[in-house]
Amino acid sequence: MTGSQFENGQLPVGWSRIPLRDVLLPTSTVDPRRVKQNEFFYVDIEAIDNARQKLVAPKRLLGAAAPSRARNAVQAGDVLFSLVRPYLRNLAVVPDGLDPAVASTAFFVCRPGPGMNSRYLLNFLRQVSFIDSVTTYGSSPPAARDEEFERLPIVIAPSREQERIADAVDELFSDLDTGVSTLERVREKLKLYRASVLKAAVDGTLTAEWRRSHPSTESAAELLRCVIAERRRRWEEEQTRKFKEKGQEPPKNWKARYKEPVEPDTSTLPSLPSGWCWVSWDQIGLAQNGRGFPSKDYQDTGVKLLRPGNLYADGTVAWNERNTRFLPQQYSDNAADLIVRGGELIMNLTAQSLKDEFLGRTCITSPDECCLLNQRLARLTPIVVQPRFMLCVFKSAWFRTFVAGLNTGSLIQHMFTSQLDDFVLPLPPFDEQSAIVDVVDDQVSVIDHLQAELGKRLQSRQSLRQSILRHAFSGMLVPQDSNDEPASRLLERIATEREARVRAGVAVKRSGRRRSRSEAGGAR
Repeated sequence: MTGSQFENGQLPVGWSRIPLRDVLLPTSTVDPRRVKQNEFFYVDIEAIDNARQKLVAPKRLLGAAAPSRARNAVQAGDVLFSLVRPYLRNLAVVPDGLDPAVASTAFFVCRPGPGMNSRYLLNFLRQVSFIDSVTTYGSSPPAARDEEFERLPIVIAPSREQERIADAVDELFSDLDTGVSTLERVREKLKLYRASVLKAAVDGTLTAEWRRSHPSTESAAELLRCVIAERRRRWEEEQTRKFKEKGQEPPKNWKARYKEPVEPDTSTLPSLPSGWCWVSWDQIGLAQNGRGFPSKDYQDTGVKLLRPGNLYADGTVAWNERNTRFLPQQYSDNAADLIVRGGELIMNLTAQSLKDEFLGRTCITSPDECCLLNQRLARLTPIVVQPRFMLCVFKSAWFRTFVAGLNTGSLIQHMFTSQLDDFVLPLPPFDEQSAIVDVVDDQVSVIDHLQAELGKRLQSRQSLRQSILRHAFSGMLVPQDSNDEPASRLLERIATEREARVRAGVAVKRSGRRRSRSEAGGAR
């Protein structure tokens, strides 16, 4: 049977298309806190590896420590499907050895009836076409409804064919995983190589040969004197502008109000190459925080609003349909001091964690940029020092170590522009900054190209996974056997078992689940 026949509604002989609930048995809820001293395995969303759809990190807790969302009693063979942000693909089969186990109310517990293969069910549910069919409601976080989810249609093969399909998918996915693991190792090596290039850029190793061939270059100490003088000149110019706007004459000795930047303590810092010196950001740069703009005024055209989602890990500021927001032009007219132009450094000041280096992520805008600076972002303006060199510094391990050492809070991580004043960095001579940027650009461009190629190959493997699943559930992955018991008989047995359990009082208990599900999603 061809794929087109299947898509037109025809199924292989012996298969059935039915609502998901028709292949499931009743489940129950439990409150581990009632038995405070008993231990149990707790499965929350963080326990799922959503790249492989496997349960990898359940927590072992005492009943007394059970969170309020630990309510779903689960057993080996259950298929867990998170209805909180289902597009994140947090689903997995509960393995043997977790007894007793309780899952978060974020999950819908699919307990396969007799003759239903758990791996077959998991593979059907992990299809993009199925996940995309799950309707969600709300935004904090978006979640699906139990009663709608269990009514979604699935196709059921005979029991023996289910096992053959599950085995074939496992084998093919295992081969793909081997290839993906190799590509991931290469990608990690490229990340390490990028980090080593940036480290060499800020410690002088990258331009050691350049220094030997340019012995007469103006030193960083001389550059710093120019920076300090320019810093004061800009301050005086800004103060004069403010007095003029107010129609006031500058008061006597107003220049004495200037606050000199504090020199860094270099007693414990490593030595630098000849001609370099240690400086603080307070000495060589200025920072400006963004402002909050009302989301109710977002529209389809106007001036772009620069937000954290526009800052990419490769150091670029990028716009697409999903991350672009516009405000009326009047906002640009009334906030001229917050207009971001080309070649400017922008830093993110807020993130949910430190894992992806999003906190403190710094990017440089494209030459033709024009947008407004939103809150939680800062514009960083080096004085005389080259912005692209500072981008190398802010993307280096030297700066990441500084960020990791800040008191950044708990659930939401924050940093402040005032904390940047204490950041101490190595400063090379001005001409050497140009040499550093040139070498870094050359080497990073090669890394970017290789990473893009790896990304394409990894994406093609994800597409291949979905192709395998489409073939599996159209009856084209493994041969059919006319001796297999048809799915209709399987469904009869499941219905009989479900009715027996309901009569025995093992009914599904889902009261209050939507409220708990929201709590579960918020905890993530």
